Amino acid sequence: MPFNAIDDEGNFLSCPECGSSHLNRQGYKTLRSGEAKQRWKCVVCAYKTVSPVRNSKDTIVENVRLSKQKQGYQDRSRIERKSFREYARLENAVTELNTKLIRVLEKQQLTPLKKDKKENPKCVGVLQLSDNHLNERVDLPHNTFNYTVAGKRLKMLVERAKTFFSTYKVSNVLIAFTGDLLNSDRRLDEYLTNAGNRSGALFSAVDLYQQLIVDMQKDFNLSVLSVSGNESRVKEEYGWVDVVATDNYDHTIANMLRYLFRERRIRFIDGDPMEKIVDLAGQKVLFLHGHGRIKANHETSVNQIKGVYSSRGVNIDYVVSGHVHSARVGDTFARSASLVGANDYSEKALNLEGRASQNCFVFHENGNRDGIKIDLNNVGDVTNGYEVPEETKQYHSKSYEKLREPTTILKIQV
Repeated sequence: MPFNAIDDEGNFLSCPECGSSHLNRQGYKTLRSGEAKQRWKCVVCAYKTVSPVRNSKDTIVENVRLSKQKQGYQDRSRIERKSFREYARLENAVTELNTKLIRVLEKQQLTPLKKDKKENPKCVGVLQLSDNHLNERVDLPHNTFNYTVAGKRLKMLVERAKTFFSTYKVSNVLIAFTGDLLNSDRRLDEYLTNAGNRSGALFSAVDLYQQLIVDMQKDFNLSVLSVSGNESRVKEEYGWVDVVATDNYDHTIANMLRYLFRERRIRFIDGDPMEKIVDLAGQKVLFLHGHGRIKANHETSVNQIKGVYSSRGVNIDYVVSGHVHSARVGDTFARSASLVGANDYSEKALNLEGRASQNCFVFHENGNRDGIKIDLNNVGDVTNGYEVPEETKQYHSKSYEKLREPTTILKIQV
């Protein structure tokens, strides 16, 4: 509190009764000695005195310094205690999450694998899973998305892909996860529309994908690759070095699936977490999410990427990406749409109309390549989609089941 009263010697004055510095002069009081002394009246408590507390400027400065120093110690101590508590909570949460995750994964009863399928070396199929944005909820008149719809769309995708691959007698299939498997929670509208937090959503994502992989392995020899997207990153910024690129839920999901299928004769392709080149029937195909590398002019960006690899002695035949939620299958590159389809952000903020779809390809040893977009927008006829088990639904803090359950806040018994 600033000092308002100052005596003739320059001392700062305060009330001896309440400590206030708001004092007004109230004339003089004559003492028995005959000395006239200045009388002071406190504005706060109305106490009158000729002997207010006097503080020199040096004393005030020193008291302020000591007070700031003390407050600084208290603030640092409080911050350190808070940081320690938050770190302890985070470490406990991660430990608990990992423990429960392993428990859930190990309970999965995978169908016994009888034998590998007879290989057809003349062609290789690719099932691309891109921008699935699991955990997002959309409720528009022309589009609905949640875990139930996601399970139906993934099931429809597998059925249509199997039909497509069988046309070419494909035996070997690459499942390519090309990023943004989980929805972001950075914008307020994303946070509010997510079914739950993203750590919990890992359970449901892994469960849906393991059902898809088991279904595909009934008919094909499988390989799996994964590259990280931008929306599934853990931190606010995204980076390109491995240590940052792997701090990503896409990378985590891929490694959980690797653990789950560790005894199922499925090849999980290692390499750069952001970009992977795979030889498919003699054609070198580059898989990436597309953020940062592919700009507005998609074809120009693809040619630039090919040029960079060519300067290193690597000739890329085809580029497969996602990111912009708009499907295109071209001669030298392909881009996947999202599993979600239209949402409020795409329509109102970006002025874009979108449909849910994913891409499939067949690469032939003679250099030919075939690709299709599988439209997944309407799944009303799908009755047996992949389901999220009740055991993992408990991690959906905003699941529809919980929203419908009545909650007792206060119960009064008379």
